[in-house]
Amino acid sequence: MSRKIILDVDTGTDDAVAIMFAALHPELDLIGVTTVNGNVPLENTTDNTLRVLDWIGRSQIPVFAGLSRPIARLGFPSTKHFERDSDNDPHGSALSIPPPRSTRQDTGAVEFLVETLRATTEQITLVPVGPLSNIATVLAIDPSLTEAVDELVVMGGGHAVTNVTASAEFNIWADPEAASVVLSAGFARTTLVPLDATHQALVTRSTCLKLEKSGTPAGIAASRFISRRISAYHGVVSAEDAAPVHDVVCTAYLVQPQVITTRSVHVAVETTDCLTVGRTVMDTRLGAAQKPNADVAFGADAELLAELLLEVFTHHGSGAPA
Repeated sequence: MSRKIILDVDTGTDDAVAIMFAALHPELDLIGVTTVNGNVPLENTTDNTLRVLDWIGRSQIPVFAGLSRPIARLGFPSTKHFERDSDNDPHGSALSIPPPRSTRQDTGAVEFLVETLRATTEQITLVPVGPLSNIATVLAIDPSLTEAVDELVVMGGGHAVTNVTASAEFNIWADPEAASVVLSAGFARTTLVPLDATHQALVTRSTCLKLEKSGTPAGIAASRFISRRISAYHGVVSAEDAAPVHDVVCTAYLVQPQVITTRSVHVAVETTDCLTVGRTVMDTRLGAAQKPNADVAFGADAELLAELLLEVFTHHGSGAPA
């Protein structure tokens, strides 16, 4: 039986690859996608999500627009570690596939999540790979909804590796109060996939060429999106002709847990100090007093990730583009 999942995304290039993987893998049942402000503004994240699902012939999967700002801060942080739509922007405002023909649902993301989790008769896997604003708002409405989730799989944070500041990874930094709420909510199982792992699972230009040669819509799009990331990150994240595709590591983990290597630790989020706001404080000490609240990925298998991408996008990615 396939695993029911909901993706919560701020769709840029890596979210797009994760969406395609989740929508096409036969062991995953993507029952909905919710969007949030993040890599690009909410309007763009929603438009990009619709583009992706239309392109791979999965427009029947509903898309719900969520929060356009953090839960506690007056405005979305204006500082990014790249200039929007520049050569070093790994996303771009609009993905390089045709505009969507489908439309988002009238129901908002938070309402959809609350109603779906309340009504479900089987537990759902929740996979937020952007800022955690939507998920924190759901928990503020009904904290007991953690019981409807068998596993929370979060892309975010960093221990030895960060990006937007010297202390923080973007998804957590963009709404640190939301991240603090979610990571302390008491989900039965939380898996956190930080930059420490995703930067070990670089996808190469060679893999992009193989995806392109597959000729499938998913393979072509994945090659295009990942190639943009490689060009943007060259000499910044990696000296190799390769780049991290953070969010797809989470969806790959759902079907091949061995793609990451985890350790159970306690994770807290800094929300006050100006130098370290958004930092995920991971207590890796032996004999730490606080009980672990997450299985944190400190390693990842790049070769296995590439194999999974080629398998899914070559053999299951042949839906007709919109």
